[in-house]
Amino acid sequence: MIRACGVGVSYGSVHAVADVSLSIAPGLTVLSGPSGSGKSSLLRVLSLVERPSLGEVYVHDVPTSSLSWSELRVLRRKEIAVVFQNPADNLISHLTVGENLRAAGATDLSLLDRLGLGGSATWRIGALSGGQQQRLAFACALARGASVVVADEPTSQLDARSADLVLETLGSLPVPAVVASHDPRLVALADLCVPLAAS
Repeated sequence: MIRACGVGVSYGSVHAVADVSLSIAPGLTVLSGPSGSGKSSLLRVLSLVERPSLGEVYVHDVPTSSLSWSELRVLRRKEIAVVFQNPADNLISHLTVGENLRAAGATDLSLLDRLGLGGSATWRIGALSGGQQQRLAFACALARGASVVVADEPTSQLDARSADLVLETLGSLPVPAVVASHDPRLVALADLCVPLAAS
């Protein structure tokens, strides 16, 4: 669905990513490496937020370099759901759990049961733990009907128990997921691990 061929990312004289090729397959793909290794830069390219400095990103075999920024934006909204690092940034704080899910496009609330949030539909977001908020963020991503879920360091701001909830969710998503993380537990869970070295 998403394929990167010889992708490089540079910011002036700084080469953040060099010559990465990969295909996003079903399951969990983890971009791993220390801070400064280009994980987040590569994730932004794969999620069509940035264009690569070198190489090409294909979505359904269409080269994205041939698309305008407005066409890229439409394609991103249709195909890719992004889960942000901070749980609160993913949700509408004044809505309930169920209202957040419906706002994302869900026609029913069965996703809550699938992601271990059954019975929470009427709860306010503030009543959820960090891990429950991230689980709800993944539920909202799935409700949008995206083909791929992308997440940047989804466990980095969570305590161990909340992080475990998110790890369990990532291991059971019905669509491909691409995650940038240096969490060794996520690396161990990955179907494909793409190690990146600090530049």
